[in-house]
Parts: sequence; C-alpha cells; structure tokens
Amino acid sequence: MTRFKATPFSTLIAAAVLAGCAAVQHPNNIEPTETGQGYQAQYRDVVTRQEDTFLTSATMNASSCLPLRGGAGGKGIGAPILLGERFSRNDLLDVRIADDEDLTGKYVISRDGTLKLPFLKSVPAQGRSSTEVEQSLRWALTNSGLYDTPPSISVRVADFASVSVGVSGAVFEPHQIEIGGVQGEAIDNNRAQALGASTEARNLSAAIRAAGGVRPDADLSAIELRRKGKLYKLDLRGVFEGRDMVDVMLLTGDTIFVPSRQCFQDDLMRPSPISPPGVTMFLSNLTQPATGNAPSAIGREVREMPYGTKYLQAVVDANCVGGPRATSAHRSALLMSRNPETKVSVVIERDIEDMLRRADRDDYDPFLLPGDAVACYDSTVTNIAEAARVLGLITVGAALN
Repeated sequence: MTRFKATPFSTLIAAAVLAGCAAVQHPNNIEPTETGQGYQAQYRDVVTRQEDTFLTSATMNASSCLPLRGGAGGKGIGAPILLGERFSRNDLLDVRIADDEDLTGKYVISRDGTLKLPFLKSVPAQGRSSTEVEQSLRWALTNSGLYDTPPSISVRVADFASVSVGVSGAVFEPHQIEIGGVQGEAIDNNRAQALGASTEARNLSAAIRAAGGVRPDADLSAIELRRKGKLYKLDLRGVFEGRDMVDVMLLTGDTIFVPSRQCFQDDLMRPSPISPPGVTMFLSNLTQPATGNAPSAIGREVREMPYGTKYLQAVVDANCVGGPRATSAHRSALLMSRNPETKVSVVIERDIEDMLRRADRDDYDPFLLPGDAVACYDSTVTNIAEAARVLGLITVGAALN
C-alpha cells in the first residue's frame, strides 16, 4: 500500500499563503467619499502628485453649508430673562426673615417648583431669581396677616441641586442628562454655610459636554432652548472666536436643540467648553515589531486623544510609522468612521509612506471623531517574510508526516 504524501497539500497551502500577499480590493463605501462628498472632504481619494492642489478640503466642506440661522453678525439672539441665577426644584435655600426665628430656616424647593413655609401659601420658585422670590414672600406674609408691614427678607442658595434636561440635534450623544449637584446627593457643608455654590455645573455648556459635545456640523449661531413653552435662541460662536459666550443657567425641564448646517466645519474641530472632552480611539497595531497592542505601548494615553487629532497622528501613536526603512516602508492603514448625521459607516485606506511624503497631505488627512478605529497593515516585505515563516512551518510539518 502506497503511503500518502503531504507534499501536494503543502504546495496548495503555500500557494494560498502567497496569494494572501497579493493586492486586496480597495474599500467600497456607500457615501461618495472618492469625490469629497462624504462627511469630511478629507476622506476623498488621493490623486496623483501631478494633479495635487493645496488646502482645498476646508473650502470643499464649506461649499455645502446651510446659512447660519443666527446670521453672520455674531451678536446673538439671547433673551435677558435667561441671564443670572435662577432657582430650580430641589435647590436648598436659606430663608431669613428679620426677627422671626420660627420661619427663618433652610427650605428645599418642592417637586412642583414652589417654596413651602409654615402657615403660608406656596410661593413659586422654579425659574425665578432670589429677588423675585423675596418679593413673593413679603406679599405672602402680609397677605396672610402674620405681618402688618412687609418685613426684611433674605433668600439665598445654600446648595444647588442637579437638574434634568434634554439635549438633541447636532451633538454626538443626544439624550436626557442630569448635570450639577453633588455626587450621592450630599450637600457641600462648606458651601452651604457660606450661602452659595458654583453654578457652572448647571450651565448650558456643561449640558452640551455631557451630551458628547457639538458635532462639526453644528450651527452654533442659534442654539434653541425651550423653557415653559417658550423658545429662546442663543449664539455660542463666541466660544470659538474669543468672544464672551452666553452660557445660561439651566433648570429642570429645559430642552436644548443644536441645529445642523449639514456640512463639516474644520474650525469646530478643536478643544473648547462645548467640544467633546476627547476622542477615544480603537487601534489595531502591526504584527511587526510587536505581536499585540500592549507590547507596542498602546495604552490608555494613546487610545484617548485630544479632540482635533488627525489620522496621521493616530497612526504614529499606534506605532505604525518608523523602523527599518527597507522592511517597514510602504505600510498602509485603514480609518473606520461613521457619519454622525446619516449613521453610515465609511472605511478610508491610506498608504502611510505616501501620505508622509506628499506636500498636499493636509487635504487628505481626516480628523478623528469619537468612536473611530484605525487598523495598520504591515509592509510588503513583512508580509512576504510572514508568509515564508508560515510556509516553513507547513514544510516542516509535511516532512514530519
């Protein structure tokens, strides 16, 4: 009986391994990224060096922008009634009535938005200033017959509670959020004794950050705030232009809507009080020089990058650039992203060495968005060497049989 030979099988395996070194198909996308009509014009295909143009991606992105809803003046449309400190339900107030130890004390604004003192009708407090609540309390005290003449009254915040608001539109994570207050519903005793607490945690900018930050297509000229059935429009462009920003204090029940200009705005891709706190990346490293991400020093600091980071920066952070030129050149990388407006994913492939040496690289170097992923591929020499290693293992295995 003739013994079975493994050589033909190993030959087939070797052919399959070598076939893996051949060029693979360019990624296909539903979005017309090839012509610069994707979410970013920087996604478009890289043209030949003879046809290159410089710094045109921002112009291409702006060509599809809708007009600013707030106009080009930059003066804002804010309403004065939104400015200043306003009370919200569950706030802790320090109420002092002159020479009245019985009614003087600390009170929490009830769920219905009113302030309830003994022997008095409820006083509206939700959305009102300290001056307005003081006036209502004077009227309530004299109208109840407890006082013949209006007494001196002081109403101050001892501790701000958290507020629940809704944020939607051109933000990365639209949802109902809770901001402000102290973790665990505890009271900051030091602030309470000082009759005050910081309001920044309940401001509009804090709510937008908690919703993931504004997207690059956001229209900051007319952000909508709805309160008690009324619509107010606020201009937040000042945060990117070095001007004073209208950062109003929010109340429970407020809703915020950030409109979209339906275009990518390069100038919004930078850190700010209303931008995403950073970009968390998903990175896949090379097999050479390391066998995994951990040996390549891809830790938390690399995966979490500042907002405004670009593709090439992430590729460098992932240790996909450098090393021996003879064996490490001609690597490639894939950027996997998702259009936050349409939710359609795109895959962008770049030859790393070509990008590094192009003078027009900025026009094809996309910004990274939260949740993006970057995968690196080894060079041709490394691929052939890896194929040879696998082939050697197969040959040894066949010989042993």
